[in-house]
Amino acid sequence: MMSLSFQNEYMGDNFMIKIETWHKPDLGTQENVHGLDAAVWKDVEVVPIDIADRSQVAPNDYKQEEDPALFKSVKTGRGPLGPNWKSELEQNPDCPRMCAYKLVTVKFKWAGLTNRVERFIHKQEKRIFTNFHRQLFCWLDRWVELTMEDIRRMEDETQKELEEIRQKGSVRGTSAADD
Repeated sequence: MMSLSFQNEYMGDNFMIKIETWHKPDLGTQENVHGLDAAVWKDVEVVPIDIADRSQVAPNDYKQEEDPALFKSVKTGRGPLGPNWKSELEQNPDCPRMCAYKLVTVKFKWAGLTNRVERFIHKQEKRIFTNFHRQLFCWLDRWVELTMEDIRRMEDETQKELEEIRQKGSVRGTSAADD
């Protein structure tokens, strides 16, 4: 399992975002994969993401070159993903599959804003996960043959680049969606 946690120095214990991820070789059929106790699990909202469903992508986020419903991998032959791609994958047990189960915990304690900010953060996390996993599928030919040595080298290079950007670069990335 992979876990990331973010806090804000100014707000201390009143603000936290924690993202826990399990990658499982299935199609998202496991319930409570994080093993939460029953009292916590009853309050969890399960939010399925279908990477091939364009309706889950905000118009400003849509990129044709990152649409799994249009992409076909040259190296693996996978894709494009049609509207029934999950049931088609169930029919082919030899084809690799993976589901990223993400547990997002948000704590924001500020009088009058708690629920609104927590809902906003959850909405943005879903947006980021949807776009990222669509990209990941469409970039399949870029990463499918990488070795662990290749991946570690790329991680080191990326870490150095990010540190340079933090030190002297301008702010870039995803901004909050308008609604």
